[in-house]
Amino acid sequence: MVTAVSVLATLAVLLQLRPVQVGGELFTALADMEELLETEAVLITNLDNYVQAQEEKLLQLRQRVSEYRREHTEAARDVSAYLSNPVNAFLLTKRLTTDWRYVEKLMTYEVGKEFLENVTSFRSVLKFPSDEDLNGAAVALMRLQDTYNLDTASLARGMLNGVQYSTELSAGDCFELGRQSYLNGDYYHTVLWMREAMDRLTSEVNRTATKEDVLEYLAFSTFKQGNIQTALSMTEELLELVPDHERAVSNKAYYVKELEKEAQQKLLRGDDGSEEVPIDTSTKIFTDGRPHVYDRNERKLYEQLCRGEQQPPVALRSRLVCRYTSNQSAFLRLAPLKLEEVYPQPYIVIYHGVMSDREIERIKHYARPRFRRATVQNYKTGELEFANYRISKSAWLKDAEDEMIRTISQRVEDMTGLTMETAEELQVVNYGIGGHYEPHFDFARREERNAFKSLGTGNRIATVLFYMSDVTQGGATVFPSLHLALWPRKGTAAFWFNLFPSGEGDYATRHAACPVLTGTKWVSNKWIHERGQEFRRPCGLHADHAVEEF
Repeated sequence: MVTAVSVLATLAVLLQLRPVQVGGELFTALADMEELLETEAVLITNLDNYVQAQEEKLLQLRQRVSEYRREHTEAARDVSAYLSNPVNAFLLTKRLTTDWRYVEKLMTYEVGKEFLENVTSFRSVLKFPSDEDLNGAAVALMRLQDTYNLDTASLARGMLNGVQYSTELSAGDCFELGRQSYLNGDYYHTVLWMREAMDRLTSEVNRTATKEDVLEYLAFSTFKQGNIQTALSMTEELLELVPDHERAVSNKAYYVKELEKEAQQKLLRGDDGSEEVPIDTSTKIFTDGRPHVYDRNERKLYEQLCRGEQQPPVALRSRLVCRYTSNQSAFLRLAPLKLEEVYPQPYIVIYHGVMSDREIERIKHYARPRFRRATVQNYKTGELEFANYRISKSAWLKDAEDEMIRTISQRVEDMTGLTMETAEELQVVNYGIGGHYEPHFDFARREERNAFKSLGTGNRIATVLFYMSDVTQGGATVFPSLHLALWPRKGTAAFWFNLFPSGEGDYATRHAACPVLTGTKWVSNKWIHERGQEFRRPCGLHADHAVEEF
């Protein structure tokens, strides 16, 4: 009978190749998601061996059935003559004693036990996604759906922005997306995906979900969206399928009472017959200036920029130029950089060809084993914490670790004319499924008194953002107030000042990383601080920012 020797051999090879890190949050970086394919390959091999073992077991049983049936048929032709032969009498007795005991043993043998034990052992050494990863991946799809205006049916067909990328989702897949949305209290997307699951159920031969389950989630989510009449109709349809469904019976009674209350309120509304105006509760506008919260207009601009629907006016763009620059650097006089202006004020530029493929691969090599989920700074406490508005993993690389990292830091100094003595370490970031970073400031504002306090190097005066990969669709860096989008191009770097020369923050530099629709996005940041820049970027004699920003 087949054993799991080949599976364990495969696992041993994997363990020799690399140290295995076990943990969740795999959805936050595609670099970690790649390792799930290794896990799946081992599980497929294990499952294939299990199937082979089952088939061998069934083959032995079929052979016994064929053999017993042949002997029994021969005996049935003339029972007396068959049993008069002492050999036949012995064989019949043997078949019903020792042979049958072997058959019973074979029938009761649990082929799957060995292979289930393998799976248990794999969980301690291979990366397995958690329920959090499943929920995170589902939320990422919803984020992409909203940001890029993706039609639910098209997305279910595996089509992203008109391009067919993958196989279709089954009704069960759509149901799971709806269920994950439901668990998050997101009834809008629950309704979208449960309706898609219902549509797909009608065309599935081998159904991957049940109409009863879909109706249960769909009805309640429809009620939560305020449509009680439709929720009641769906609940009644559910009760036709499952008359004793406890929750459906209870919900129906509740919906009926709520509809009666609504009817009574309409009678008391007045003689003019005017209808109630629904209140928009979908958008919350905050006025406390939290760096990760943005209002409805900025949200709209952000999404339009991510879709490439907005750009600065032609009059502004016509003044921008591309040129070679040495930036008063002795080295760059020999090898000037290619500079592309993308916005005049604040001055934002793109440097082309400033990171080679070899450097990119070396940086990735150092970063991968150190990846941790990216954090943000709490605007009140200054402490680092996880946030659902930043989905990525990051690692920090010191100049002392490798000559190549030191070379990149020197290159940033040549590019910007600013000292790297007080700059932060090189941060390497890989974005996960639908990875993004919603609108934020790189600098600390006046009320963020604890930001960068431990560094003792002042505020972040400037940002250099290296793009280490091309992105098939999505992944732009956008500045909503400037109507500007920077699209990732491997080997380029964006540069801008976060502060005015006076040290006041430039609020126009508020920016965001759009969700990655398809492809993978690698970037690295070099955040440059104020300390040591006094003579490299001195203050002017006159105010350099609007009065209202004080």
